[in-house]
Amino acid sequence: MKQISKFQCLDSFQLKVLAMFFMLCDHMWATIIPGNQWLTVIGRLAFPIFAFEIAEGFIKTKNFKKYLGRVFLFALISEIPFNLMFSGTWIYPYGQNVLFTFCIALVFLRLMKWGKEKNTSIYLLTIVVSCILGYSLGSLFMTDYSGYGVLTVFLFYIFHDVKLGWLFQLAGMILIHGYLISGIALKIPFAGHIYEVSQQAVAVLSLLLIWMYNGKPGTKNHICRILCYAFYPAHMLILSIIWLYILN
Repeated sequence: MKQISKFQCLDSFQLKVLAMFFMLCDHMWATIIPGNQWLTVIGRLAFPIFAFEIAEGFIKTKNFKKYLGRVFLFALISEIPFNLMFSGTWIYPYGQNVLFTFCIALVFLRLMKWGKEKNTSIYLLTIVVSCILGYSLGSLFMTDYSGYGVLTVFLFYIFHDVKLGWLFQLAGMILIHGYLISGIALKIPFAGHIYEVSQQAVAVLSLLLIWMYNGKPGTKNHICRILCYAFYPAHMLILSIIWLYILN
């Protein structure tokens, strides 16, 4: 049994609650509380935690089809709230919600798992194929975080329980979220100079919370699990209604 340190004090449910809070901050900045940049800075921590949870959920699920089906169902439910929040319209073909990003990732995680069960050579081949196709599909369908979001999920799966896996996760996060994903520039004054770094680079700090994960679910309550999924479309719909029909 893998030894858990005192530092690893967060279970899966607690991580999800933290990620939902960070996501809420980001989406409040995008709708009802614009101009407060600190909200979207905090929001950068949300996606990597959710990506980690998807990879962890895939590893631990006993029924892949049900898991994928549940994510896909809520992706469909979330699309109109997502469209309303990001474009102010019911139909917005130029962007799809993040659950579609996770659906693409899950399909290729299944391919990688199949390769892993065969041999090392096939596993490495499925990793390469999955990264190329997963990135391409995420970008083609313009899902939230696009192909880089898919690669972030892969990062947590491939280096799960690998020796020095944390170091590879850190390097991968710096590469993907610190350099490859463009975003708002964060101006940092230091020693009389103003330095600009990508705001998305803050996402790397989410690893500090992810590494505190103790491998436990926290709660197996079915209602709590569904509420975690429902929070995504529900909060976007509520914020959109307030933003579009009450404040304007």
